[in-house]
Amino acid sequence: MLKAERYRHFVEYFSKNQPAAETELHYTNPYELLVAVILSAQCTDKRINQVTPALFQRFPDVAALAAADADEIFPYIRSVSYPNNKAKHLAGMAKMLMDVFSGEVPSDINDLQKLPGVGRKTANVIASVVFDAPAIAVDTHVFRVANRIGLTIRATTPLAVEKQLVQNLPENTLAIAHHWLILHGRYICVARTPKCEICPLTWFCKYYEQQNTETALLRAEAARIRKTKDIKKKKALNAISKELAKRSVDKDI
Repeated sequence: MLKAERYRHFVEYFSKNQPAAETELHYTNPYELLVAVILSAQCTDKRINQVTPALFQRFPDVAALAAADADEIFPYIRSVSYPNNKAKHLAGMAKMLMDVFSGEVPSDINDLQKLPGVGRKTANVIASVVFDAPAIAVDTHVFRVANRIGLTIRATTPLAVEKQLVQNLPENTLAIAHHWLILHGRYICVARTPKCEICPLTWFCKYYEQQNTETALLRAEAARIRKTKDIKKKKALNAISKELAKRSVDKDI
């Protein structure tokens, strides 16, 4: 299948079936989303949504967060990954917003990346979600799913994936395509054992095609047979061990 066809099928399916896909992080304004995305690095959205209500109650706006130091922020985020670093990032981010950007979250991706704790992925999320910019953030889900489906070719870095997606996706779909890929990767095309049996994209998915070639199927069957033999062998050895142990006990008696 040609790359252009694969992209067309991808956009057509999700435009029809997930036309309103959006982030699962809870927020009410740009400040809250920025904080949530910074906290979400290497952590689940579910965990972040558990943490942020109390955090936002204590620090309801940029000014309140900027007036705090990392030690004051830490207790509210101690259950997320890397809480010490993230507390420092949040404190530094808020202070820079107040000092440099008049307390407002900037819309420019380059300006966003100047903020502590904000890398290219986070900047792209804010730019696309808050300011509807034609940008696509690449996290582990986007990276994995784009490569598996075949939207990207030999893309070994997040930036390479981003460039190929931006080049081939219609500009008006870039922001939502980020959510399509994340949600698909989070619930169906999972990292260890993708749920191909329920995936609606298998008919144009490159990964599925590769896994279901004659060679791949033969290899999988051979692995299954080996596993079955190993299980039988283990059971036989366990039975022998039990019998020997029983004989030893009988002998002692």
